[in-house]
Amino acid sequence: MSESGTRASVRELYDAYGRGDVERLAALIHDDIDWVIYGPVAVFPFAGVRRGRAAVLEALAEIAKSYSLVSYNVEVTIVDGDRAAVMSDVSFKQRATGRILRFRVANFLRIQNGRLVEFREFADSFDQVEQALGRVVEI
Repeated sequence: MSESGTRASVRELYDAYGRGDVERLAALIHDDIDWVIYGPVAVFPFAGVRRGRAAVLEALAEIAKSYSLVSYNVEVTIVDGDRAAVMSDVSFKQRATGRILRFRVANFLRIQNGRLVEFREFADSFDQVEQALGRVVEI
């Protein structure tokens, strides 16, 4: 895939997510996607490894069950062939508490024929846990 095609696909993915357009998002996810959100599954049950579109859509539904998207601002997108790296500043409202969680995420994606086939998400999960729990975690 060309870099311009990869960039367009990535932009479309993030735009669909930001609009909450699950139908369009699902259409942009490859049937055999390899998806990982790195983070503690005990606190964020939607984190971890997911294989296949159905499992990814289930993870996205789990996120939506606990959090509503406040903002998702893509700050940097770097494209190299069929791969992209995206750095974003995001905010979610925790449904149970009303607390706003704000953090940065780094996503690494691979696009195949206009569809997301590989996804990795990294963030400061310690900071995310403290925000989700609403307190400093003593170690």
